[in-house]
Amino acid sequence: MKQNKLAVAIAAAYGIALIAAPQAQAQNAAALAVAAISDTAVGAASVAAAAAPGAELAAAAASAADGASANAAGADGSLGVIASVTVSTRRRNETSQSVPTTMSVLDDKTLDNNRIYRVQDLQQLLPSTTVNFVHARQLSFAVRGLGNNTASDGLEGSVGLYLDNVYLARPGMAAFDALDIQQLELLRGPQGTLFGKNTTAGVLNITTKQPTFRSENSASISVGQDKYAQGKASISGAFSDTLAGRLSVYKTHEGGYITNVYNGSKVQGGDREGARAQLLFEPDAKVSVRVIADYNAEDSNNGTMVFYSAGPTGKWLTQAAAVGAHVINNPVLYSVNLDSGSHVTVHQGGLSTEANWKLDNDYKFTSISAFRFWNFTPRNDDGLDVPIVLNVGALARHRQFTQELRLATPQGREVESVVGAYYYYQNLDNTNFTYNGSLTDQFNGSPVGALNNLTSLADGHLRVNSYALFGQSIWHIDPKWDLTAGLRATYEDKFAYEIRYAPTGGVAVTGAALAARNARYGAYNSGDVRLSNLSPSGLLTLAYKIDTDVLGFASLSHGEKSGGINLTVPGAAGVNSLKVNNEKANNVELGIKSNLWERRAQINASLFANVVRGYQNNAYDPTTLSSYLTNAGDVRSRGAELETTFLVAKGFTLGANAAFNDVKYLKYTNAPCPPEISATSCDLSGRHALVNAPRWTSSLNAQYAQAIADGVEGYLSANTSYRTEVYGTLDASKYSKLPAYALTNLSAGTRFKAGGAKWDVSLWAKNAFDKLYYTSMWNTSFGAYNAIIGTPRTVGLTARADF
Repeated sequence: MKQNKLAVAIAAAYGIALIAAPQAQAQNAAALAVAAISDTAVGAASVAAAAAPGAELAAAAASAADGASANAAGADGSLGVIASVTVSTRRRNETSQSVPTTMSVLDDKTLDNNRIYRVQDLQQLLPSTTVNFVHARQLSFAVRGLGNNTASDGLEGSVGLYLDNVYLARPGMAAFDALDIQQLELLRGPQGTLFGKNTTAGVLNITTKQPTFRSENSASISVGQDKYAQGKASISGAFSDTLAGRLSVYKTHEGGYITNVYNGSKVQGGDREGARAQLLFEPDAKVSVRVIADYNAEDSNNGTMVFYSAGPTGKWLTQAAAVGAHVINNPVLYSVNLDSGSHVTVHQGGLSTEANWKLDNDYKFTSISAFRFWNFTPRNDDGLDVPIVLNVGALARHRQFTQELRLATPQGREVESVVGAYYYYQNLDNTNFTYNGSLTDQFNGSPVGALNNLTSLADGHLRVNSYALFGQSIWHIDPKWDLTAGLRATYEDKFAYEIRYAPTGGVAVTGAALAARNARYGAYNSGDVRLSNLSPSGLLTLAYKIDTDVLGFASLSHGEKSGGINLTVPGAAGVNSLKVNNEKANNVELGIKSNLWERRAQINASLFANVVRGYQNNAYDPTTLSSYLTNAGDVRSRGAELETTFLVAKGFTLGANAAFNDVKYLKYTNAPCPPEISATSCDLSGRHALVNAPRWTSSLNAQYAQAIADGVEGYLSANTSYRTEVYGTLDASKYSKLPAYALTNLSAGTRFKAGGAKWDVSLWAKNAFDKLYYTSMWNTSFGAYNAIIGTPRTVGLTARADF
C-alpha cells in the first residue's frame, strides 16, 4: 500500500510539474522524477514500430460489453503467434479476421508507440486514409479518396465518426486528444446497415476503455520540443459488487512551431484539456448499463496558414506590396507576418447511456441514448501585417440527440440477425462574420470607401430530424459458407434559413462604391429552406472459409449520404443553390484475410471499385470569396490494398501496408476554374483531380522488445509512412498541388517495475527527419493559395506508470 501511495504521489507531482512549468523547468522536473522513481539504470531500448495497422498485434482479450471491442494489449511477439483482436462491428463479439469486411484495427499501444494522440495524425497508420485538417471546424476524413468536404455546417461527412457507439455529426467533434482509447476500427467502403448514420466512404469507430471492477490506475507525462507538455491520468475500480467507475483526465500544451515575426510570438499551438467520467452497473449477468459523460476544451491559435503560392499572375503579392505589407514566402522559415493572428476556442461534450439486456430467450436488446454539444469560435487573419481583413470566419453552436434501439438474435444459430431503429436530431446555429480594416479597398482594387472598415454578419440555422429502420442477417449456409445481407432505410427532414444583415461601419457611399458594397455584403434573407429525402443503404456479402485461418469474401454495397443545405449566402444561382442532393455510392469488393505459417504471418488484401453519383463537396466562389456546397459530379474510386504483419522472431515484429487508389471524376462539367484558366466554369471529367486524394499511400513499421535485466525490458520502434502528391483545392490548379512526402516516427524505451507500479519510460521523435510537408490548403484572393504546414521534428520524453 505504501508503494502504491508513493507511485501515485510521484506521478501526481510529475504531472503538476509538467503542466505548470515552462518547458525547461518541466524537462528538469521530468529528469528528477525519472531519477527518483528508480536508481535502476534505464537501459537501452529497442526499435520497433507499432503494430501494423489492422494487423492486430494485440494480446487476446476478454469479451467486452456489446458495442465495445475487447481489451487488446499492444503489439507483443512474446506469445509466439499473432494474437487475434475482438471487434463488434457486426454488433456481436468476433475476431476481426473472421469478419468479411475490409477493416484496420489500432489498439492503445499502437497509438502510444507512434505518439498518435490526435485524429489528424491517424493517416500515418491507417491505409487509404487522408485527414484534411486546418482546425476543428475545417476537419474532414477521406477513405479511398472520398470524403474531403470540409468547413460546411450544412453537410455531413462521407466517413462516419463514432465514439462509443455514438455518432459525431461534426468531424471536428473528434478533434480532441486520444483519452483512454481502447481501440480504433476503420471500416472502408459504404456503411450504414448497422451503424447509426448512412455513409458512403467508411466508418471510424472509436472505443474507450470501460470501468473495471478491479483497481486499474495509470498516469503519464510527456515533455518535448516547442514547449510541448502533456499529462494524463486514469483511475478505475469498483464502488460495490455491481457498480464500477472510471475517471480519466488530460491536459496538453503546445508552444507552437511557427513564429509570427509581427510580434515575435509562437503560433500553431495552444492548450487542450478534457475529462471523461463513467459508471458501469451490472446487477446480474443479464443486465449491463454504461453511462459516460465527457468534456473537452481547446484554446489555441491553430489554423494559422503560411503563404504557399501566388498563382499564375502573382497579383496577390503585387497588391500586398501596394498596401505596404511584408509577406514571408519561404516555408522553410516556419514564419508568418500577421497583425491580427488566428485563434480558436472549442467547447464540447456529451452524456450517453448504453443499456444491454439479455432476454430469457437469449435475445439481446440494446438501447443507446446520447446528447452532445459542440461550440466553435474562430478568429482568422488575412495573412498580412496590415489592416485589410481584421477577422473573418464562422462560429458554430451545435446540439444533437441520438437514440438507437437494437434487438439481436442469439449467436450460434444458423441465421443470426440484428434489427433496429435509429433517430437523430440536430439543431445548429452559425454566424459568418467579416471585420474589414482601413486598407481593404486599396488591396482589393474596390472603389474608394466601398469596403473599408465594414462589419458584415450573417446568421444561419439548421434543424434536422432523421429516422431509420435497419436490419442485417448472417446465414451460416454450412461450416465454410456464410451469406450476409443488410438493409437500411433513412428518411431525413431538414429546415434552414440564412440571413445576412446590412453591413455596418464605413462611410456613406453611392454609385460604383455602393454597388461593390452590396455585391459583397448586401442584406439577404433566404426565407425558409426545406429539404427532405429517403436514403436507402444495402449490403450483400458472400464469405468462404478457404482454410481454418484463411477467409475469402465478395461484397456488394450501396450507400447514400443525405442531401444538405448550404448555410452561406448564395451567389447568382439564388436560393436553389443552397440545396445539395443525395450522394449515392455503389461499391464492389473482393477480399482475403489470412493467418499463415502457424499464425506467425498475417496477410490481408482487397480489390475495390466504388462509383459515387452526385459527389458532395465544397467549391469556392472567387467573386464573393466564399465556399459553397455542390454536387461535384460523379466520381470513381478503385484500387487495391495490402496489409501484412510478420512475427520474425520472439519479440520482433515487422509490418507493412500499401494502397493504390485510382480515383477520378467520371463527370464534372461545371467545376470551378483554376486561376490559370479564364472561364466561368471548367470540365474536370476524366481527371484525377479530387482534393487530397493520393494515388499511393504506404507504411512500414517494426517493433523489437528484449529483456535486458531481470524484470526490465527494452524496446525500439519505428514507423515510416508515405503518400504521393495531391491537389489541395477543388479547382485542381497546378499551383495548388501539395508535394509527396514521407514521415518517420521513432521511439526507444524501457519497461520495469518500481515503487509498486509498472513503469514505461521512452524517448521519442515525431517526424524524425524533419520533413517539410503540408496537410491542407485554402484558396485566397487573386488566385493565390495559403496552406497549413505540418509539424516539424519533435523530440520528447514520456513516462507512464500503471498501478
